[in-house]
Amino acid sequence: MLHGRQTELARIDQLLDGPGGALVVRGEAGIGKTAHLEYAARRTSGRVLRVTGVESEAELPFAALHLLLRPVLDGVTALPPQQADALLGALGLGEATQGDRFLVGLATLSLLVELSKEEPLVCLVDDAQWLDSESADALVFAARRLHAEPVVVLFAAREDGGTFPGSGLPELWLGKLDADAAAQLLAEQAADLPLAVRDQLVTEAQGNPLALIELPRMLGPEQRAGAFTPLTFSLAPVTVTDKVLAGFRNRIAELPAATRFCLLAAALDDRGELKALTGALDRLGASVTDFAEAERAGLVQVSTSCVVFRHPLVRTAVLLACDIAARMAAHRALAEAVDDDRRAWHLAAVTLQPDEGVAGELESLALRALQRGGQATVSAAYARAAELSADPADAVRRWTAAAGAAAEAGLSRRAAELVAAAQRQAGSSALDKSVLAELTRVRAQLAFEADRPLEAVRLLQEGAETADPATMLSLLGLAGFYAWTSAPHPDQLVLARRTEELTPDGDGLAGAVHAINRGFRTMLEGDTTPVPAFPVSLGELVAVPFEVRMVITFHAFVRAEREEMLAGAAALVEECRAQGRLGRLPQAMTLLTIAQLTDGRHRSARATVAEGLSLAADAGQPFWRGYLEGVQAWLYGVAGMEEEWAACTAEALRHADNRSWLPAGTWAEYGRVILDLGLGRHNAVLDRLDRATEGTSRHAFIWGYAWPDYVEAAVRAGTPRRADEVLRRYAAWAEGVGQPGPLAVLHRARALLAPDERAEDLYERALAVHGQHEHPFDQARTRLVYGEWLRRHRRRSEARIQLEAALEAFDRLDAAPWSARAAAELRAAGASPARRAKAGDLLAALTPQELQVVRLAVTGASNREIGAQLFLSPRTVAYHLYKAFPKLGVSSRGELAALGLMT
Repeated sequence: MLHGRQTELARIDQLLDGPGGALVVRGEAGIGKTAHLEYAARRTSGRVLRVTGVESEAELPFAALHLLLRPVLDGVTALPPQQADALLGALGLGEATQGDRFLVGLATLSLLVELSKEEPLVCLVDDAQWLDSESADALVFAARRLHAEPVVVLFAAREDGGTFPGSGLPELWLGKLDADAAAQLLAEQAADLPLAVRDQLVTEAQGNPLALIELPRMLGPEQRAGAFTPLTFSLAPVTVTDKVLAGFRNRIAELPAATRFCLLAAALDDRGELKALTGALDRLGASVTDFAEAERAGLVQVSTSCVVFRHPLVRTAVLLACDIAARMAAHRALAEAVDDDRRAWHLAAVTLQPDEGVAGELESLALRALQRGGQATVSAAYARAAELSADPADAVRRWTAAAGAAAEAGLSRRAAELVAAAQRQAGSSALDKSVLAELTRVRAQLAFEADRPLEAVRLLQEGAETADPATMLSLLGLAGFYAWTSAPHPDQLVLARRTEELTPDGDGLAGAVHAINRGFRTMLEGDTTPVPAFPVSLGELVAVPFEVRMVITFHAFVRAEREEMLAGAAALVEECRAQGRLGRLPQAMTLLTIAQLTDGRHRSARATVAEGLSLAADAGQPFWRGYLEGVQAWLYGVAGMEEEWAACTAEALRHADNRSWLPAGTWAEYGRVILDLGLGRHNAVLDRLDRATEGTSRHAFIWGYAWPDYVEAAVRAGTPRRADEVLRRYAAWAEGVGQPGPLAVLHRARALLAPDERAEDLYERALAVHGQHEHPFDQARTRLVYGEWLRRHRRRSEARIQLEAALEAFDRLDAAPWSARAAAELRAAGASPARRAKAGDLLAALTPQELQVVRLAVTGASNREIGAQLFLSPRTVAYHLYKAFPKLGVSSRGELAALGLMT
């Protein structure tokens, strides 16, 4: 019975009786986390899978996931091939795929959902703070995506959480038991103790259930009889956990030496499998039967296959109770009895001097872990190999590899420590240029993640000077981008010029990177609407590093090459999905969102940004999360959602500090501009854009796209001449790039400023050019202002044609303020807009996740195919369709095509 836990148990009951989900149970050692997991196991009527994190296995990739899924791995055959291969490869049961940990998380989700088709499934993960990071990432990734499946995942973790990435999951905190509940538990466990002794124990235990169970066992005969108080263990000023730990250590010390060796070997072996332990114990002069004394002491449970410690503190007490000689002997014995990965770690534990043989085994372990996607393990193995390296150059190479892997795993603080170790030894070694370039790249990555973009630029320039040609272009492409996206700084322009100087010119990729860096430099010099020459199309660039393709695709935004940007960004997203590089997806999705937005596909952009934000949170990428929040704020601005814009802007600036980086803040500010313009706050638009032109974000190219908004605001505010200089700048850029979209908008802007005798021709020219490249939002805005002009000139029937088309487009884009303006103009022109607006309201009722699912369903994709793309289970896909159909007024997939969901 769990005394005093009615509220907590009701929370677990609610989870088990619901549609599925996850919960993290947190609290101090001994507070009852494991007991709550056991309650869930007894309470459920379905299948139970369980695993316990072990501190010694934290450096073995996917070790905990393997133990959890081992009983059900035959179900992997039901998964999509890419997921099945990634999961089996990560667990060391198939060929290496190099899929990242998030793809393994998706495969884990799919497997759990497949298993739940037969009966409800409960996964119990105890001591989650000691999971290896790859297992933790995969399980949390899966748990966050449980919505409509009969799958429950319960994690138990220490109160500080350690390295367990449980953020984003609901939590249940276990507090101390009150005095009544503590007394009831103690009466149940030690009813023979006198009441006075029990009262003293309740005071000593401080509401900790484990202490209430274990402290009575520490009492001597006289104390149990109540002969004297206070109790001896109350004299030392230690925590309750220390008291319990001391009790375990005392019991261990009383055991025979052979039994202590048994416990030590089991504590040092993460799996506790009897097969491996038997071989090790034989070398230590003990046998499995020597566990009997420990079982009778209530410290372990031994089955036919494994040894399980009664509580994690017992394992800790074993390690504290044994001296270094015993620990080293046990490590040596285990090294002879376990597989290659564990053998390397046991050998490393007893190697106190440089030893190239052991270092080589650890490096081999790192390479195997890399093939399985275990970056945290790669880092740990390389770091220990570096410590044991006899050659300083080998040590630096291994420190650098360790730092790079730590950075890829999101362990920035650890990566910085490893970089420092490499730098300390690099001064006394003759190093290969490739090692120096890689070390510099990692340092730049850490500077980028620490919001120090210009420091990252300096480092990338330094690395480029020693790198091979392909690596050099990659480093310099990033350097130019970082310099441009940084907030203003006295060194910014100097660094941009130096980046351009270092970038070789020529044909193909080199010419493309040079053109981009030249464009960045000119923008920083004050040319806010450059017309950069570009020597190659995106389609011609093959076998180009991911980072360079990102920068090149992004630069299509500057050249207004919307179709190429959209195709290039979509290709990057598809490549990340196909290769299982989910950690790269937030970057690619940022590009795709911007491409969709600038192509007028607002609904598509909303769906993409929602998925990108979820993945950026999973991957721990605050820069890209902030960037996406900023773009989402722009979308809220178009939709007229003022409160949502404010909340999203606050999040954008929190995740990407606008004092160092510009993208998040500038996109959010532009969102406010478009919001104010849609709501008729024309002077506010002018003031905001004037401040942007003179302020810290003045070199952000996005303002070039905002100049037509300035023109419209100036005209409506009654100060049209205020827009003359702005129109001149926009015209120079639009005519320079020669793309249909900007040219059509240019004709519209000129029409707004033109006298009546010229305006109609300009509006007609604008619509004709819009027809060369459809952009629903821009085209609808042109129709709106043209329709207003026609109505003012009493040409109502012609006006209604333009205004009805504008209203329909605005409705499809969920641009509520613009719909309202078009509807008002239609009423003034003698038409009723209610019917068209209602269809738009139906579509606006969809959540971003529902919209993503429905849009893919329109293409004919199955639930399984949709789930594979959106990292959802097929059952969740079906759930979203079930929720979306009534909102849309349809009952089948076949009726979706008529709703215009692809815009």
